[in-house]
Amino acid sequence: MQIQGMGRFSLTAWRRGCAALALALCFGGAGMAPPVRAQSLPDFTELVEKVGPAVVNIRTTERARGVRGVGPEMDEDMLEFFRRFGLPIPNRPTPRGGPQQQAPDGEPMQRGVGSGFILSADGYVLTNAHVVDGADEVLVTLTDKREFKARTIGSDKRTDVALVKVDATGLPFVRTGDIGRLKVGEWVIAIGSPFGLENTVTAGIVSAKSRDTGEFLPLIQTDVAINPGNSGGPLINMRGEVVGINSQIYSRSGGYMGISFAIPIDEATRVVEQLRANGRVIRGRIGVVIDQVTKEVAESIGLGKAAGALVRSVESGGPAEKAGVEAGDIITRVDARPVDKSSDLPRIIGGMKPGSKAAVQVFRRGTSREFNVTVAEFEVERPSRSVERESAKPAPAPVTSIGLAVSDLTEAQKRDLRVKGGVKVDSADGVAARAGVREGDVVLSLDNTEITGAKQFEALVAKLDKSRPVTLLVRRGDSANFLVIRPAR
Repeated sequence: MQIQGMGRFSLTAWRRGCAALALALCFGGAGMAPPVRAQSLPDFTELVEKVGPAVVNIRTTERARGVRGVGPEMDEDMLEFFRRFGLPIPNRPTPRGGPQQQAPDGEPMQRGVGSGFILSADGYVLTNAHVVDGADEVLVTLTDKREFKARTIGSDKRTDVALVKVDATGLPFVRTGDIGRLKVGEWVIAIGSPFGLENTVTAGIVSAKSRDTGEFLPLIQTDVAINPGNSGGPLINMRGEVVGINSQIYSRSGGYMGISFAIPIDEATRVVEQLRANGRVIRGRIGVVIDQVTKEVAESIGLGKAAGALVRSVESGGPAEKAGVEAGDIITRVDARPVDKSSDLPRIIGGMKPGSKAAVQVFRRGTSREFNVTVAEFEVERPSRSVERESAKPAPAPVTSIGLAVSDLTEAQKRDLRVKGGVKVDSADGVAARAGVREGDVVLSLDNTEITGAKQFEALVAKLDKSRPVTLLVRRGDSANFLVIRPAR
């Protein structure tokens, strides 16, 4: 059949042409993109063949020290610790399924199984600190079944990074990647020894970057299946580069539940450089205990947005106190680097060389100030010292409209607290108690106004707009915090 005026074109051809024209108008004329073509799943075989030989199994042993018979039952928190990090549970079956035997005093006894990867051909191996911590002997096994005794060059518990060395040359080694190029959603694989099963490969995607789960490290979150025994193994991108060290899992059972975390390789490399040079990591500190700044507090004190690190307490005689930083300050910048969240501060200061100067910008009672702080070397944290309160009870103070009765601090209390002013809370009721104010607290400021004494505090409260919230800077022991008192409804 032919249509008049169309020459040799058939009706079928005409219909096909109309359909093609309609599609062209739909996707071209209307400004719409054509459908995205689905991609096939990646093939990891070449990747595993390339990187796999540089991944090692790590077994640790320790010598028995008078442990005999069956020990006491462990609580759930301790059991979770052993499960999470792939360590054999004392007096329980080992990861391979057999019963763990108690060895005579001085005899080696298997302690744990983990993973690692070779950084250089001369035998430097990177793993987690918790894999080798406390071990008397570290055994490294390659994919070709060669086994070496390794010595620990150094480990850093705060980043969970350890460097060990085997006496060998010509070993296969990994290439490290650029974390700046790593994108959320891209494919990654893990190779390790989950439950003691060597050279196990699992795959997934990067779920998030810079996840704040560690004090000094922003971790990489993935959905790659990681289980006890994977600890210390590499996280590998599709270019065959190591981008992280598998370190933690989120778990309520001890097994994989869909979320795992890896230490970024750039952070680990910085730690490795110090471990090779010094055998330990040297960090800076300024002597402050910090907390996050909530949106409610930021708005109430005029900071604008919830940013910075709230100084809860300042170490007596420490670098920050010597420079003039006080409890209740909010650190917003160090040198040219902004402190967007509280976890940024220890990372910035920790990366500074002890003895160097840091320009620390703080927000205090509505204005910004800058202090030059001399960075000290990080050391073991000192236990907090509670301020002793006088046993003698003063005469009852009048209760203010916000439910607080306060009294002046004695000179001895001011010296103990290292403050110039403030008032002591004798009682807290109503809206103040609901906001978290307690008897014995010390109020240092009210709505960014520094408190000098009880009379002044009572006068300020009397002038408050009872329909609006009020913000107190409260000292409790060695810590300070902002508390927002909302009007009664």
